[in-house]
Amino acid sequence: MLSGLVIVDKPQGWTSHDVVGRMRRLAGTRKVGHAGTLDPMATGVLVVGINKATRLLTYIVGTSKTYTATIRLGQSTVTDDAEGDVTATAGTSAVGEQAIHDGVAALTGQIQQVPSSVSAIKVNGERAYARVRSGEEVKLAARPVTIHRFEVHSISRDAGADVVDLDVTVECSSGTYIRALARDLGNALGVGGHLTALRRTHVGPYSLDQARTLEQLAEELNVLDMSEAARALMPNRELSPEETTEISFGRRIAAGAAPGSPDAATAEHPAAAFAPDGNLVALLADAGSFAKPVLVFAPGNGGPSNGAPGTGASGVA
Repeated sequence: MLSGLVIVDKPQGWTSHDVVGRMRRLAGTRKVGHAGTLDPMATGVLVVGINKATRLLTYIVGTSKTYTATIRLGQSTVTDDAEGDVTATAGTSAVGEQAIHDGVAALTGQIQQVPSSVSAIKVNGERAYARVRSGEEVKLAARPVTIHRFEVHSISRDAGADVVDLDVTVECSSGTYIRALARDLGNALGVGGHLTALRRTHVGPYSLDQARTLEQLAEELNVLDMSEAARALMPNRELSPEETTEISFGRRIAAGAAPGSPDAATAEHPAAAFAPDGNLVALLADAGSFAKPVLVFAPGNGGPSNGAPGTGASGVA
């Protein structure tokens, strides 16, 4: 049975669910999920898991992301991006380059961010964007996010429209909304702002260089096998034949790192354990002097064993 990750270059105008639907047809299976939604306007890296590889998605969702984007200062929209109606405009002639860089610096590091009101966050069981579209005013709570890098590559002014466009790169923690970043930068400068273009270039260790368009995948389904995917995603542990046998039956083995060590694996951040032949055997968490399986795969990645706890696939639709 085909299992693995597919790194898709999502086209503009498609929802992440649309991509999952197409991948179901291409892979010939309904067990397909994705590791983090991209808005329809956005393009770029969408990590898709097929069959047993959906078990890896939950560990991909929380990884850092990198985007290239264009932020327009001087216009606010109802959606904080170019898909929404303009709600306010302001002149930008007084906005200097130093003020822009200062505003970017203030939004770098650990910040509190209020997600866009048209996000997919649920409010009393209903998506926020659905409530906004029905005419309701939605206010979401601020949440902590980390902006590891917020770099301005170019600043261009359109005197006729009285707007300023910034081409930027943002590297950030999971859960960050780039359109909210555009909104907050514009508000801090007193002119409003929104996102006009967004492309995701990295999700954790997976990059745009590995991504394939849906047209390319229809011609050749390029699948990253589970062992290769896990090696890139997690700390690695090479098992002896004896350890491979023990773990294959869901039993404990000696810990891979000392208790309390920063190198110790946890259930949330496990180590990928490989048999001598290179196949992925299990995901392991260190517990004192032992390492215990978080998820065990049968020989040859034949599937999770019944003797070990599993983790649900994130984004399975």
